[in-house]
Amino acid sequence: MGKRKRMTTSFANEGSATVYEGCLLPQKRFYRQRAHANPFSDHYLEYPPEPSSFDLSKLYPAYHGSGSVPEFVDIGCGFGGLLVALAPLFPDTLVLGMEIRVQVTKYVQDRITALRLTERSARSSSPTDSACRGSYQNVAVTRANAMKFLPNYVQKGQLSKLFFLFPDPHFKARKHKARIISPTLLAEYAYVLRPGGIVYTITDVKDLHDWMSDHLASFPLFEQVEEEELRRDGHGPVLDAVRTTTEEGKKVERNNGEKWLACFRRIDNTRF
Repeated sequence: MGKRKRMTTSFANEGSATVYEGCLLPQKRFYRQRAHANPFSDHYLEYPPEPSSFDLSKLYPAYHGSGSVPEFVDIGCGFGGLLVALAPLFPDTLVLGMEIRVQVTKYVQDRITALRLTERSARSSSPTDSACRGSYQNVAVTRANAMKFLPNYVQKGQLSKLFFLFPDPHFKARKHKARIISPTLLAEYAYVLRPGGIVYTITDVKDLHDWMSDHLASFPLFEQVEEEELRRDGHGPVLDAVRTTTEEGKKVERNNGEKWLACFRRIDNTRF
């Protein structure tokens, strides 16, 4: 594994930062990592035995003592593009990214830290709590294997949005068991989503799109929702962020590729 250059507040002169919205951010080239990780490998992860043991104060220090918990989770958040986009759109909602790769997780942590520091020094005083906390205090990342330990982090019915953006397609048939959407895992996703919660999936691989759509559609606690309906209900900014803000999404656009989006709503099982 290559050496990583740590982000500091004075690394601008070292050429290890880029400017984004007026602030200095860490550069990805100092956080090199393989594109994908084997979710079945032993990654020496530390995880809470139950959601109540998950220490959120370190991830969201501005919300310490508020009782707030994440309502949006991005599974396999990559370099944090969606997290950064959602933070100002939902200033009073905690957004959590879960990423299994060490260096990628550290990059997102440093990216969020840079945005928080810059935003804190630039903003003026405000009488509202959300403004005083800052635009990026509500977003965080944790290193975790969501395929194994999602219920250790998230309580039943806690989430209103769950994102699966450009996941590993695992092309070989013998690898399909490692796909992030599977019958077994769908039960866990239904468990952590509240009734009415939305699952967002997008990929540039048509076979994977069909796989995810078919499995979600056949699961009794999910029903497909068309993009037009979601936009009518005010979800347009989220859909735009899903399509355009991730590294993979931008790469697909640069290569003039096609993206396949599918969204599903968590059904209220009390109606059965």
